[in-house]
Amino acid sequence: MKQILALGLLAAAVALAPSARATTYVSHLTGGAESPPTGSLGTGDVTLVVADDLSTMEVTAYFSGLVGTSTAAHIHCCLVPAGPPNVGVATMTPSFVGFPLGVQAGMYDHTFDLTAAASYNSAFIGSGSVLDARTALLTGIATGTAYFNIHSSTNPGGEIRGFFTAVPEPASLLSLGLGIGMLVAARRRAA
Repeated sequence: MKQILALGLLAAAVALAPSARATTYVSHLTGGAESPPTGSLGTGDVTLVVADDLSTMEVTAYFSGLVGTSTAAHIHCCLVPAGPPNVGVATMTPSFVGFPLGVQAGMYDHTFDLTAAASYNSAFIGSGSVLDARTALLTGIATGTAYFNIHSSTNPGGEIRGFFTAVPEPASLLSLGLGIGMLVAARRRAA
């Protein structure tokens, strides 16, 4: 009976939790994640926030310690199992609009319209549509087969890069914590 009550409370907590407004992904960039590794001690952190209607993607990046100076930055997509370790550029080329170039450290924040062809590399769209490109890019980001890459004058093939991972939404974490707490309490009472 107590377990049923606990599960009922958990279900209620999940039902009352606010819906997600966006999906967030993060990436930590290093020279060791490059293929082949560059040996660069440069690092960076990138956050992507994809709107719940999939119409926009905010890209926020911080990087420092590049050996060379930045020459381009974009997202590559989508690796395939047993395929090559490097894949084509999915987003605009040669670099994100407004990305700081010619520097060893910098920050960037821009929101892209995922419904606009200009947000993608034309080769990534290919003979498909912008909707197809958006679906492929967001699937690659969500499945960890897309990576953010900063290219430099010293490492034109890419100096630092990192793959994306999803950040759990706060409401899910709260519901999970509440549910676990209720189950632990119910188990202690039963003992």
